[in-house]
Amino acid sequence: MASCSLFHPQTKIKPFNQNHPRLTYRPPTVISCSFSTSNPSSPPPPAAASKNRRAADENIRDEARRQRSTTNNTFSAKYVPFNAGLDSPEFYSLDEIVYRSRSGGLLDVQHDMESLKKFDGAYWRDLFDSRVGKTTWPYGSGVWSKKEWVLPEIDPDDIVSAFEGNSNLFWAERFGKQFLGMNDLWVKHCGISHTGSFKDLGMTVLVSQVNRLRKMKRPVVGVGCASTGDTSAALSAYCASAGIPSIVFLPANKISIAQLVQPIANGAFVLSIDTDFDGCMKLIREVTSELPIYLANSLNSLRLEGQKTAAVEILQQFDWEVPDWVIVPGGNLGNIYAFYKGFKMCHELGLVDRMPRLVCAQAANANPLYLYYKSGWKDFKAVKASTTFASAIQIGDPVSIDRAVYALKNCNGIVEEATEEELMDAMAQADSTGMFICPHTGVALTALIKLRNSGVIGPLDRTVVVSTAHGLKFTQSKIDYHSKEIKDMACRFANPPVQVKADFGAVMDVLKKYLGSKAPI
Repeated sequence: MASCSLFHPQTKIKPFNQNHPRLTYRPPTVISCSFSTSNPSSPPPPAAASKNRRAADENIRDEARRQRSTTNNTFSAKYVPFNAGLDSPEFYSLDEIVYRSRSGGLLDVQHDMESLKKFDGAYWRDLFDSRVGKTTWPYGSGVWSKKEWVLPEIDPDDIVSAFEGNSNLFWAERFGKQFLGMNDLWVKHCGISHTGSFKDLGMTVLVSQVNRLRKMKRPVVGVGCASTGDTSAALSAYCASAGIPSIVFLPANKISIAQLVQPIANGAFVLSIDTDFDGCMKLIREVTSELPIYLANSLNSLRLEGQKTAAVEILQQFDWEVPDWVIVPGGNLGNIYAFYKGFKMCHELGLVDRMPRLVCAQAANANPLYLYYKSGWKDFKAVKASTTFASAIQIGDPVSIDRAVYALKNCNGIVEEATEEELMDAMAQADSTGMFICPHTGVALTALIKLRNSGVIGPLDRTVVVSTAHGLKFTQSKIDYHSKEIKDMACRFANPPVQVKADFGAVMDVLKKYLGSKAPI
């Protein structure tokens, strides 16, 4: 894409040289999370809060270790074939290195729901609320504050966390009112995270489990992924934190410079491969079957356990009230299933009394799920994804297609698409109201605009749009848009700088004209 001489006439943005050496919480209570089930009908009493600051030579891991209960954890989880029943004869320990079922299908992490159901919804709400905003290891993380629902058996010493999650739920007041006639529109800014995308939520879980496996002397030398940008950034950061080698397969010249530099800066071994994401995914699967490299793509269901906590977080931030709609951008399609799983667990365990409807939003240039949905779920065909500004979802053969379809069918969900012009216009409109979103969020906002205009989403419906990455990762696309340098795109909401001579009168003339157009009516 063209760089913008309009913003800085003397400076071009050079290509990267790949060869170069209603937020209300209950008053907090401290609740023990390890307990005996000798009397399962009554939850354990809250533990007494420690009022003493830890010693200067003690870190938060040491403190957590010292205060840890000696009673046994009674919760557990295992891998089962995706969509298997509770009594599936095929299952695997989470400590096994396995990605597919015996039949070659996807796996899912299945929790011991009967053990979780021994405690009512009020118990879980209070427990999760008591951990928000704390620095207690590992519960200060938005993911690990739900540890019992994520990896219940992992030792806190094995957890690798940047206290991810707890991301802003932004009331999009002006955008909702001005462009959609809505008063209750919210944007869940998952991109306000450690590496700038929602992928941190899943990667903390996966890398923590790898850390555990390595301590158990399992044959894992490093962790690898194929990526369109954000997955590699998250993987490399968490592996670097734990001192674990990371290997990244990237499609050459198909991701932003900001995304490419992240794994490089974090010390990953980066292979730039002359193919698209689907080609990288095929290669990494072949490589991990031959070498002691743990596969980190969403084929691995561990990541979804972390990503589902964003759904729980949304409910928390609404004081456990359920929104009517949640709109999620979709590429490899693990995230739409993760949100479904989070909402489903909250419903099944009594934290809420219903499920929201989900919308999966795809770029029209990479829309196999949308085409499948429009066919009445009768004819799925992978597509050859074309270039899209929403590069992280430029995927034509999504790994999690079966998961996504299952989720959407079970929550009366919808699939929409956005053209390149639609998604870029939506991004510009959102930015003009104070946001600074990524193109993928532009895809989700386009879906909202279409569903609002058709009357499917009503003006009073509480709606959450999931923003998956930070806009700072995609500044070049914004520069190109506001410079009107995108071929065959009108860029209707472009806001280029005005060139003015260094003259008082000239500046005054321009400002008077501008202010006159902005005068209150």
